[in-house]
Amino acid sequence: MNIQIDKVPFSRFGSYFAVTKTKEGTILLRDVHGGDEAPSTLFEMRFFKEQKEVKVKIEASERELKFYQEEKTEDAVKLILPTEHHVLLKAEGLTVGLFAKKVKYDTFHALSEDTYEYHIYPKERKLLFTRREGILQVDAPWEIIGNPHVTLLLSDGELLVESYVTVPGEGFSGTYEEGLSAVQEDFRVFKREPIGLQEKYRPSFKLASYITWSSVVAPFGALKHPAMFMSKLYMYSIWSWDNCFNALALAKERPELSYGQFEIFFDHQDSSGAYPDFVHDKYASFNCIKPPIFPVFYEKCMKENAYFAHRSRLEKAYESMKRNLAYYDTYRTFPGALPHYRHGNDSGWDNSSVFHVGMPVESPDLQAHLVRAYDAMARLAHALKKDEEEREYQEKAKIHAKKTLERLYDEEEGFFARVGIQGEPVKNRDSLLLSMSLLLSRYLPEPVLKKTVERLLSFETPYGFATEHPKSPLYKYNGYWQGPIWAPVTFLLVDALYEAGYEHDADRIRNKFMDLTLVGGMAENFDPFTGEGLVDTSFTWTSSVCLLFLRGEGLCR
Repeated sequence: MNIQIDKVPFSRFGSYFAVTKTKEGTILLRDVHGGDEAPSTLFEMRFFKEQKEVKVKIEASERELKFYQEEKTEDAVKLILPTEHHVLLKAEGLTVGLFAKKVKYDTFHALSEDTYEYHIYPKERKLLFTRREGILQVDAPWEIIGNPHVTLLLSDGELLVESYVTVPGEGFSGTYEEGLSAVQEDFRVFKREPIGLQEKYRPSFKLASYITWSSVVAPFGALKHPAMFMSKLYMYSIWSWDNCFNALALAKERPELSYGQFEIFFDHQDSSGAYPDFVHDKYASFNCIKPPIFPVFYEKCMKENAYFAHRSRLEKAYESMKRNLAYYDTYRTFPGALPHYRHGNDSGWDNSSVFHVGMPVESPDLQAHLVRAYDAMARLAHALKKDEEEREYQEKAKIHAKKTLERLYDEEEGFFARVGIQGEPVKNRDSLLLSMSLLLSRYLPEPVLKKTVERLLSFETPYGFATEHPKSPLYKYNGYWQGPIWAPVTFLLVDALYEAGYEHDADRIRNKFMDLTLVGGMAENFDPFTGEGLVDTSFTWTSSVCLLFLRGEGLCR
């Protein structure tokens, strides 16, 4: 593989270490503990030949980083992550400098002639540097309470770096080549090539596989299970509703890892029934409450692997999801109204034009997610032989779908949203968010279904569905949820088109998305006309949707 570390971090399964290059060309060794609000840069990496700083070319694969001078490829610095806790640097002909990005109380000191400990105060972690061979020059003078600066220069040798909280672990005693082989094998076992993979999409498959593999971090702190972060570039946390797409992509071959993506939110569920907005190793945040899609995706995982149907696992998931659905009736519904959002981020469509008038908002997408969740819960209740609860969920789905049509649909213009405690209709109907009502297809009369599909298809662009109608005055280039294409929305709508019987349209949009990944990679979102990858260029729900589409998994076909 050829990975561009200015777009996709170099990392590995389980590791909190990542290496990236900024737009300005600065190469950074980073640590993603503490979530995306915490500083992540540990060191700036610079390179020298005969004491003069030189620019380097970068070769990055899934197993190794190599920095070299263009005219002298044999002079190089190589880097691997032999375990989730270690970085191993090997300098041959070039000198690599590590320049710490430190704060006041960070401290660096020698423990022996060849070992040094670096206490990184904001991270509440320590790094152990061990010179294995070669020349290591250290410049870390002491000044009252710490070091004003820390610089390490490695020449013609190896430097092992270990991350820990209190004391080092067992360490890594293998050779560089053994570490290289171990990483390669770990990725090989993780990657599962779809049967009949088109050669055209092989680059997308490889990149998606690498991002899903390398974005996982080991259990630590608030994370009791391995967690697939949304990214190790910017959004290094696991987010609710994002996690469901990742869990589904893992379900068939990695069911234990997949179940853990649900379980992290079960672990942190609030007494009200709400799931956290996101979780990382430090804490869980409840700032916003994402759409209730867990039951639908859990059921999809069950169809991919019987692991999820095991009585104890299913029971745990069912009881947790039951409390989560009750949250909407208890805390998010006004008398005579439908459940609502209180923040754009509640929906996952943060700045959608539906929310420009104010809050709270009753939106068709939330109602569709609830109805589908009730349907899924009825089937899960049936599997658990909870007959009364099965009937209750079936009835809730029917009643809720009927109320949605009565309150959020008119024959003239289709679905719309309501805002405020009085439930005033939102005039703007140019957000694709309203077309998520297609997820209600089994409850929609044929004329309503046809009209809903026609409206949805009017959002189609060369690469798929724009999130704001291209003719809308609010459409923006790189407008986040006001134009760009998003992988999870694409998956949900393709799935809904299949379920509604519009297979030809579903196939076309699915193929457009796959072509999009060849242009824009696995970005957080994409320009719908050029395919350019936007915002975070290494995002796991995009890589997961890519893998699901390539494998044909998780879809109502």
